[in-house]
Amino acid sequence: MPFYNSEEERKHGLQQLQQRQHLIEFCYTVAQKYLFEGKHEDAVPAALHSLRFRMNVHGLSSVELVPAYLLLAEASLGLGRIVQAEEYLCQAQWTVLKSTECPYATHSLLHRNLGLLYMAKENYEEARYHLANDIYFASCAFGTEDIRTSGGYFHLANIFYGLKKLDRADTLYTKVSEIWNKYLNNHYQVLSQARIQQIDLLGKRFETDTGLDEAQEAEAIRILTSIWNIRESTSDTAPQKTIFVLKTLVMLYHLMMNSSKAQEYAMRALDLAREQQLSDQEQNSIQDLLSLISAEDAHPVT
Repeated sequence: MPFYNSEEERKHGLQQLQQRQHLIEFCYTVAQKYLFEGKHEDAVPAALHSLRFRMNVHGLSSVELVPAYLLLAEASLGLGRIVQAEEYLCQAQWTVLKSTECPYATHSLLHRNLGLLYMAKENYEEARYHLANDIYFASCAFGTEDIRTSGGYFHLANIFYGLKKLDRADTLYTKVSEIWNKYLNNHYQVLSQARIQQIDLLGKRFETDTGLDEAQEAEAIRILTSIWNIRESTSDTAPQKTIFVLKTLVMLYHLMMNSSKAQEYAMRALDLAREQQLSDQEQNSIQDLLSLISAEDAHPVT
């Protein structure tokens, strides 16, 4: 910690540090969001800013630089610049190896990006090794059923799907869908209880939200939409799995206050349930979702 000559200097120094930390997180979130949206070129400037701010705050060899290196590596992979991605990943790996205290979450991110690198190089054995480590470290940090762990399962499922090992891929896609469905439904229940209390106390409504930052919302859209696209090809044989993902997308977009998208996916689910002549219980559950969205639209936030 720097030495300050006065209390005023100390407060000013802390204020500057807080501003830099805010900029680090802001740039990191923006870069992540662009990556999840597939906008790899746009992610690079934000990732570079995050790296520079981290260097200013933490120094040139801190483990705090690793998340920014990983963003730059992922952006490079998305742009087809594999050699450049390897350079960033080598720097990240070396920094982690030199660190005496590296968080499990950082280890997880490192292995996830190494997994993506080897997927791009079509070295699937090495990719599976790193994604297994990603899942292990993410589970240590957040738990096995956390949305932050689900990305490792998702990428591992993509490998199995590409290798035509469809049973393994199916199991992992199901797990990812269930993790996101549980998170979104639990979050909605918490909001519902809070909303009832808020109406009782203030006599007015308040905004729905996902509890996620913009990058996490973009990740949820990317993962769930990808799984839905895969599920669509098996809708005739396993319609319930397709409907489950659609209902999860409905809840996501509803919490994001995008009612048109929520209604679109709810209608897709209802049409499929009717087409496949699924049970009245299944059709009614989708109708309930549509009624929920309509009720929210009928009472705008005040």
